[in-house]
Amino acid sequence: MQVIVTGHHLEITDSLRVHINSRFEKLGRHFDNVTDVHVILSVEKLMQKAEATVHINGATVFAEDHQEDMYSAIDDMVDKLDRQITKHKEKVSSHR
Repeated sequence: MQVIVTGHHLEITDSLRVHINSRFEKLGRHFDNVTDVHVILSVEKLMQKAEATVHINGATVFAEDHQEDMYSAIDDMVDKLDRQITKHKEKVSSHR
C-alpha cells in the first residue's frame, strides 16, 4: 500500500507522516486489496481538514473530516474510511 501525503497551506512534519502511516496500517489489516492512498491535509482558518482517497479493487473510497486538531481529524477520517471499506468488503463477499 502506497500512502501519498500532500499539504495545502501546511508543512508535513515527520510526526504527522508517522501518525498517518500508523493509522492507515489498520486499513491494510482489514482489507488486503488497498492499492494506494492519497491524503490531503489543509488548514482553513481555525479548522484543520483531512481528506483521503483510497483506491481498492473495484472501488474508490473518499472521506474527509474537519476538527480543531489535525491528529483527531486524521483519526476520525480513518475511522470513516474503515467503515466504508468494511461495508464494501461485506458487499463484495456476499455477492460471490
